[in-house]
Amino acid sequence: MRRLTLESFLDQRKPLSHILYILVTMVVVLFIFLKNRPAMAVSGALASFLFGLIQLELFIFLAKKIFKEISTNITGKELTRIVLSRFVIFVTVCFVAALVIILLVEFANGWIKGADTSMIISNFLKFEFSTWLKSTLGGLSLGAIIFIIIQWQDALKREQKLREENLIFQNETLKSQVNPHFLFNSLNTVSSLIQTHPDKAEQFINNLSSVYRYVLENAQKVKVPLQSELDLVNRYFDLHRVRDEEKIVLSIDYSGIDNYQILPVSLQILIENAIKHNSATRENPLKISISFEGAYVAVSNNLQKKATQLKSTGIGLKNLAERVRLVTGKELIIEETNDFFNVKIPLLK
Repeated sequence: MRRLTLESFLDQRKPLSHILYILVTMVVVLFIFLKNRPAMAVSGALASFLFGLIQLELFIFLAKKIFKEISTNITGKELTRIVLSRFVIFVTVCFVAALVIILLVEFANGWIKGADTSMIISNFLKFEFSTWLKSTLGGLSLGAIIFIIIQWQDALKREQKLREENLIFQNETLKSQVNPHFLFNSLNTVSSLIQTHPDKAEQFINNLSSVYRYVLENAQKVKVPLQSELDLVNRYFDLHRVRDEEKIVLSIDYSGIDNYQILPVSLQILIENAIKHNSATRENPLKISISFEGAYVAVSNNLQKKATQLKSTGIGLKNLAERVRLVTGKELIIEETNDFFNVKIPLLK
């Protein structure tokens, strides 16, 4: 049997949750009924049960709608403002909804009994409003607890999910950079350059060490300056350019760079992905471009898919998309046509 959690209790898509709401309401109403005997009639207890159940269902529904996930790409001041404003909206909407429900119940009850309904609102305000207000404030107190718990759970889930994704990202990035094929090609290139072009060999080694150092220093960070990421891309691309000469072309449009930040090693992953899955020759070079479109950076390449694709787990792009969603609250945009493959990453301030 699965363990009952608060998350499953608040999930109104599950029939078991509604059964639990009924049981909770029954327990509360039974306690009130026993405490107020004989002043409270059975009919009054049944009406309290129905009204309490409707309020509980409504409060939980509104809490789940209003207190949805908040993007992590905001300051502490903005987070406080959003949470407080949502809380005020939640209390106001619940209060108004509860008032409308009780008045509808009063009108329905009067209509069923054939009584005069013209005085229902005035009688309610005069005789029943005080009692209703106390019970509603009690219900809203429960709603406030639900609000706090939902916000707390969402924050924990985002933090835990981001931690897990970062661990996967660090592992995959390091594996990608240290894989034997990459090292073998790099060492072969250094070996040939030492004999023919010692100056280029030194530059190649410097770029290689810079790439490793950048990955190790920034793999655990949530975001890095965009300029640092572009510097990494240039160094990483230089490693391939030395080996492949004119087979691969990279162009970067620096206009609109401003003071943005970006997820670490995200652009390098896309460059690597393009080189890995596409063929490149001097006659038909692989052309990769980086440009800026508003608050997004776009990495595009012409499609020249290799006849035999290397085995891929798909973790790199999938993991990047998940990290983007968790950190920015936005989606990684992937566009593919017959001729081009384009990926847009949202930028951070």
